[in-house]
Formats: sequence, structure tokens, C-alpha cells
Amino acid sequence: MLKTTCIHPEIMDVLSRCGHGSKILIADGNYPLAEKTGNAAKVYLGLRLGCPTVTEVLEALCDVVPFERAEVMTREDGEEPEIFSDFRRRLNDLPLEGHGRQAFYDACDGIALAISTGEQRTYANILLTIGCV
Repeated sequence: MLKTTCIHPEIMDVLSRCGHGSKILIADGNYPLAEKTGNAAKVYLGLRLGCPTVTEVLEALCDVVPFERAEVMTREDGEEPEIFSDFRRRLNDLPLEGHGRQAFYDACDGIALAISTGEQRTYANILLTIGCV
């Protein structure tokens, strides 16, 4: 029996095969997961609109693996989406590295795991790099 908050079998399977430097994407429900994540293992968690949220998935994954880097998709107008403060809080103020839309898609090339959520907030996508224990 697992003692972590994340008990999803496929997510735990992929995470168990990841190492330092592996990347994981947690995406909102609007992200084109099939087209923009290549050969990554894909998990579609969206149960209904808004459920689960990206931050709920992030919180569960923080109990399983350490993260050393966080990248986000930024808005063209430069305004910071409100979810970024939630990301920082859950990642103990780890800096967020921002990318424009296409650069973010490019950064997601070669990721190990892509998780789609029911999140409805826009720009609620976060690319995480696994750190050392």
C-alpha cells in the first residue's frame, strides 16, 4: 500500500522510471497534449470541468519527487496569471522560468510524462524538472 498522496498507478509507474533531469508537464484542459508532447507517457485525468486542477496534481506530485526547476507559459501581454503564485507556494518559492507559447511547446519536447487535467484557468501549465533526492 502506498503512503503518498499520489496513488495513480500509471503516474507512479512513469515516475519510478524517471531520474534526475527528467521532465514532467502538468497541463490545463486546453493544452494540446496529443500534438505537443511527442512520445511522452500521457495521462488524461480530466474528470469534469475544473477537476482535478493543475495545482491539485502538483501538490500530489510534490509528495513523490523533488523538483529543481519549474517552467511556465507566459502571456503575450506580460501580465502574470494568478495561478503562478499558487505554483510558487506549492514549490516553496522555486523560481518560475517563463516562456512564450511556442518556446514553451519547444521546452516540452522530450518530456517523460504529460498529465492533462480538468483545469479551466488559462496559462495553468507547468513543466517540472526532477531534482536530486
